[in-house]
Amino acid sequence: MDWNRVVSYEATSDDSGSRQAAVLVPVITRPDDVSLLFTKRADHLGQHAGQMSFPGGGREPQDETLAETATREAYEEIGLHPSEVEIVGRLDDYPTISNYSVRPFVARIPDREYTPNEGEVAEIAILALSDLTDLDNYESERRDHPSRSYARIHFFRVDGYTVWGATGRMLVDFLEIATDWRMPEEVDRVVDPDAEYPV
Repeated sequence: MDWNRVVSYEATSDDSGSRQAAVLVPVITRPDDVSLLFTKRADHLGQHAGQMSFPGGGREPQDETLAETATREAYEEIGLHPSEVEIVGRLDDYPTISNYSVRPFVARIPDREYTPNEGEVAEIAILALSDLTDLDNYESERRDHPSRSYARIHFFRVDGYTVWGATGRMLVDFLEIATDWRMPEEVDRVVDPDAEYPV
């Protein structure tokens, strides 16, 4: 992983969404590898229940910046204190079909045990970068999209977890900036817009 690429990357901003949100892309450095921390959303949540995500959420009136949104939400979700977060860069804003504009911040965090907030988080998963960049663990599909001509959906399958959806797209952006990993040019399959997702 090349931290200099993350620091120097000039991210694009998107103000098209009526609601703002922010997430942390939390990076843990270990002696044998670099890993990313993900949360698995609680099954009782209405939106995206059970899906893998980065810690984060919607901006609240008291948040002076979107970076504050991301760190506040991470503290609420997994007990990561803002003083433990070292933000080193950000990725492009990500517009969602639910009319959010999500800003991902890449951050170094300590290698310690984190406690999930059971009201929001079912599990915490720490996945090795070497596994996430292994193309044997990656696949994608193309399907029609309600607001664009089509969408490419990414699936990273590591240690029994599947990272996909908006988080999968952010992960693609992160890997292409921070590592030598590149998204394959061809998709694995083309599916109908109402096809079941393979997760």
